Amino acid sequence: MNFRTIDIEKDKDMIIKFRKDTYSISHGTEEGFDEIAYLNRMAERVSKFPKGQLIIEEKNKPIGQIGLFIREYCGRQIGYVNLYYLIPKYRNRGLGRELVDYGEKFFRKLNLKEYHLRVDVANKRAISFYTKVGMNKLKEEDNGQRLVMRKKL
Repeated sequence: MNFRTIDIEKDKDMIIKFRKDTYSISHGTEEGFDEIAYLNRMAERVSKFPKGQLIIEEKNKPIGQIGLFIREYCGRQIGYVNLYYLIPKYRNRGLGRELVDYGEKFFRKLNLKEYHLRVDVANKRAISFYTKVGMNKLKEEDNGQRLVMRKKL
């Protein structure tokens, strides 16, 4: 697998497609997804964290995306995973572990001691995967609809 920084202009159709897929998994529909707002957020994240906003390729073909950045939590800086995504054909092949490994190396290089992510409670497969890679439930949000999970590094 190859990891490369997202080029908003070149990759915009693909990252919108990938994000719509994850949005519909979390929300049951694409309704409410704002493409322009998403592209604006992505442009800001790419400018701040270019090595954390990546397209994953296999033989020069895009197969996924990673979104990593830093945020504040309880007065300290932590890593935050906005997105680990693989297209369906590449799921359940052990590649998700490679995405997590990349993310953890990224956060360690920034001297962060932990990272968080949010996951929809209905996404049992993702919760199981995150638990297997050492993440723990931190809290529930959105009236119990989402979990915040964390891992200490």
